[in-house]
Amino acid sequence: MFARRLPLWRSSTTCKPWQLGLSLRHGWERCQAWSCRGVNTTAEQGQQVSMQQNQVLEDLEMPVARRETENLFQERPETGNQYLEDALLRSYLKAHLPPKVLEEVSQDLERFGNRLLTEVKPLGWECELNPPVFQQYDAWGQRVDHIITCSAWKRMKEISAEEGLIAEAYERRYSNWSRVHQAVKLYLFSTTSGGFNCPLAMTDGAAKVIESLGMPASLKNAFDHLTSRDPKKFWTSGQWMTERRGGSDVANGTETVARKQPDGTYRLYGFKWFTSAADSDVTLTLARIADAEGHVKQGSSGLLLFFLKVQDEDKKLNNIRVQRLKDKLGTRQMATAELWLDGAEAELISAEGRGVASISNMLNISRIHNVIGAVASMRRMISLSREYALKRVVFGKLLKDHPLHMQTMARMEVQTRGAFLLLMEIARLLGLAETNMASEQDQLLLRLLVPVAKLYTGKQASATVIEAMECFGGQGYMEDTGLPVIVRDTLVLSIWEGTTNILSLDVLRSLTKSQGQVIAVFFSTVQKKIELASSTAELEPAVKQMQDAISRLTQFIQGAGSKEAVTMELAARDFSYSLARIYAGTLLIEHASRPDASAADISAARRWCNQELCPVATEFKNSSYEAEESLMDSSLVYGSPPSTSRL
Repeated sequence: MFARRLPLWRSSTTCKPWQLGLSLRHGWERCQAWSCRGVNTTAEQGQQVSMQQNQVLEDLEMPVARRETENLFQERPETGNQYLEDALLRSYLKAHLPPKVLEEVSQDLERFGNRLLTEVKPLGWECELNPPVFQQYDAWGQRVDHIITCSAWKRMKEISAEEGLIAEAYERRYSNWSRVHQAVKLYLFSTTSGGFNCPLAMTDGAAKVIESLGMPASLKNAFDHLTSRDPKKFWTSGQWMTERRGGSDVANGTETVARKQPDGTYRLYGFKWFTSAADSDVTLTLARIADAEGHVKQGSSGLLLFFLKVQDEDKKLNNIRVQRLKDKLGTRQMATAELWLDGAEAELISAEGRGVASISNMLNISRIHNVIGAVASMRRMISLSREYALKRVVFGKLLKDHPLHMQTMARMEVQTRGAFLLLMEIARLLGLAETNMASEQDQLLLRLLVPVAKLYTGKQASATVIEAMECFGGQGYMEDTGLPVIVRDTLVLSIWEGTTNILSLDVLRSLTKSQGQVIAVFFSTVQKKIELASSTAELEPAVKQMQDAISRLTQFIQGAGSKEAVTMELAARDFSYSLARIYAGTLLIEHASRPDASAADISAARRWCNQELCPVATEFKNSSYEAEESLMDSSLVYGSPPSTSRL
């Protein structure tokens, strides 16, 4: 995957070293003496650095013509079994899973880690090199609308079934820990899956919707296919919601119409502007039922949820026309299309006016998958950066021996650890809810943490992978290293399934709908976890900082409560960030308070708590959420308050 490239000093310059007016070897030795001063290295490391330096010197002193034919490459970073190399993951599972479950799950994850390395990773790269192709007409002018995917993509589907990447959550072999097991497998699979993690997210969501509807008899066969371990029976699902007016405002943006047929089925007519995994077997979609006069009910109460198969028994599209494949920045391995539904046969699966409520389970699951993808991208880039730092020599020593470089990587590691524990907490709570073991408090906390984690980790991942890309210098910008692929695929995570602002408003809705119960549960859970960790002396500074952040958040909520409604809307983003930082910090403190916690666990908790944990309180104190500031926002953007027509 990581192709070798010529380092910068191998350029085809015509300037000979001896024309520089100084002794290169003498100059190098002076540079080496300066750059290595005060650095302790082992004999083996020193020998490695010396050998590379000597090779560079010999290369520079060659005639230019010969140098162009010689080979001196940077070593590419090589990682091993992702499960075995992830110390935080293994320590989390050890701390939480029952012994028997831990033994079986660990064996499965180690085996899966080997399979990812030897089989899945090469397939993922093949998917990147061979993106889907749209064939609209055949050789004889007949319209066929074929979306052609590569053999590696088809193999990914088979592997997903064999590994039970969806089945694991619904078989519930490990009771409430089944969701954690599934989340970890998806986390390991994500960055080597060649984009197949996206259709799996929607497949999981579709299965969840069917289960939440009480497993209707008409959908039992579909559920069995969606959760099958048999590659020949396994189906994937799409999620067709986005239309011409956009994605998040489905209440006002959905134009698709459903017409009831004499046999009780429906025919759908409309245009779907953005359909991910357009090659899926089935899909869920929203539409409005038209009455005899062709009238439809507007607003969210007029939306209903439908299930449809993408192809009929003869493998022909179900009265669906493909307009084109989308030309995306990332996730190019997956077919995303614009589709016309021209009488597509579908089954109504929700009650009248319950379309949005029924599909909400799918959205929650796909948002959790979004978090999985975000954390996986962060971990993958850090793992590669860590390996590269062990091999890359610059200014006379390995990257890992440059303090500033290691400080940068350590900061990324702290962010990734917080995001990972937030993911595991959501998977744990979801597992409890699905096995009827969750308390009312657990369910309220899950409702809050899903949008909080999705919006925050999406932003974390984008920042972290770009920072990690910089750790490779110019190599990070080269397509054939595979690094830009990870970056591009990560950038969608703050957009897909709701942008940061949309989800911030969803966080506020969770508070309103629960009449404040959600935030009360948040505070009580955080306090309880902190109190249990307060006896650990090394964590005292972190605990104190966390208690201070909780106090400031409480003061903000009380203060904002007496303000106009616009105050909370303006504060929504910072408020959500504050919730994420406080809860993730609490989880890091909890993990670091274990008897067998490592020094790294303690350091991560302390460093996380050194950041601004409650930005919403700071901005509230600065009057950032006043109506006057909102008007100034418009003035800053447009130069003067914009009129409606200009918007």
